Amino acid sequence: MGRVLVFDFGASGGRAMLAEYNGEKIHLDEIHRFSNDPVMVCGTFYWDILRLFHEIKQGIIKANAAGGFDSIGIDTWGVDFGIIGSDGRLLENPVNYRDVRTNGILPKAYEYMSAEELYSITGNQIMEINTAFQLLSVKLYREGFLEKADKLLLTPDLLGYMLTGEKYSEISIASTTQLLDSAKGDWSDKVIDAFGIPRKIFPEIIPSGTVVGTLSEDICTELNVPSCKVTAVCGHDTQCAAAAVPAKEKDFIFISCGTWSLFGTETDTPVMNKQAAEYNVTNEIGYGGRITFLKNIIGLWFVQETRRYMSKCGEDYSFTELEKLALECEPFKCFIDPDAPEFVPPGDIPGRVKEYCRRTGQYVPETLGQVMRCIYESLAMKYRQSLEEISACTGKSYDKIYMVGGGIQGKLLCRLAASVCGCTVSAGPVEATAYGNAAIQLIACGEIPSIEEARRIIGRSEELEIYQPENIEICSEAYERYKAVLGK
Repeated sequence: MGRVLVFDFGASGGRAMLAEYNGEKIHLDEIHRFSNDPVMVCGTFYWDILRLFHEIKQGIIKANAAGGFDSIGIDTWGVDFGIIGSDGRLLENPVNYRDVRTNGILPKAYEYMSAEELYSITGNQIMEINTAFQLLSVKLYREGFLEKADKLLLTPDLLGYMLTGEKYSEISIASTTQLLDSAKGDWSDKVIDAFGIPRKIFPEIIPSGTVVGTLSEDICTELNVPSCKVTAVCGHDTQCAAAAVPAKEKDFIFISCGTWSLFGTETDTPVMNKQAAEYNVTNEIGYGGRITFLKNIIGLWFVQETRRYMSKCGEDYSFTELEKLALECEPFKCFIDPDAPEFVPPGDIPGRVKEYCRRTGQYVPETLGQVMRCIYESLAMKYRQSLEEISACTGKSYDKIYMVGGGIQGKLLCRLAASVCGCTVSAGPVEATAYGNAAIQLIACGEIPSIEEARRIIGRSEELEIYQPENIEICSEAYERYKAVLGK
């Protein structure tokens, strides 16, 4: 019986889960949950990485008291990083990808390398938040800072370093940076040199599932726990979720529903044709070197940030209550582009939704319920648009979508995805990221033979819910209006 400890960090919270495999199913037991609260200091938006590391320690203590474990694996969001100095210390807290330092950076970046060449090398969806552009901002506006660096460590690798003292870059998280040569699976000297970033700061890239070391002696002494292995799972949470998709088909579409909606498929090799570049679809590397060809769509950030904003206004809503308000409203009155830049920063999301509708000559939602209806339906429309774009790039058709992650707990989005996309939707597991993290550790420990077997095991471990398309003609007509709003 294998037992491993999963740390899964999202943009708004994290948790520690003990995963136990009994030869038939994987059982997950949440033992520690905590919020992830970025902090604004003197105009810069930071991740509170020391607090997050404190929560890792609390999870280790609780997991040890609950019976112990053989391995630890950490997954987080992509693109962000910490800088380690020559003395091995963190030079400053990592900056949050929603910080304003990359606002308007793309035209400046294109002075160093064109968008076409960037995509042809990295295969990454070009977004202001990507690591390459964050580093360019540091180079341009913080003279001398990068010269103090010994190594750049992406967030899951930084937390792994704090546990083990080992510096490395796991390949799935490295593939989110716009600095990886997708053909070679290694750092792109051409991109790094073009942006003038010191090459020495980039650590060795290692495969997903590598045992990188053990808990340091200092950590074991401080926490009064025995040593154990630390495994570099797919550090990017999307790739852990993709590893857990319980698909039986070789070709399938999945949506990982969280703060972001990651909409994509798996391929054997990168897809970097003219259409892929035009549609700005990203190629990331998942477990076993498989390519995840996907679109990054702003997802439940809309709902999460609406809750936060309304709470500041003295009105507290649960996710369930916001969905109920949406359900009470007339469908398909207005739409937004979920990826419009004005929706990236924190703040008054309902006000921005209303302003977007006003600016585009649509019905302007009057109530919070109408705003939420607009958000949910616009996400479903974006899913259909992404499905069409990915199908055009791969030359394949898909009639089933696997939705995984916390966002599937709200049934409205699942129903809308099925109806708007005209596909059967299989929803589950909710804890896909944790399952994928655990499965990769269990493979590294020799408990499970392959990722294919892991997916079968995960499929047996959870009840899946099936949604069939409804009102297809009405949804298709609404989709045409959505495209007209976006000018597609």
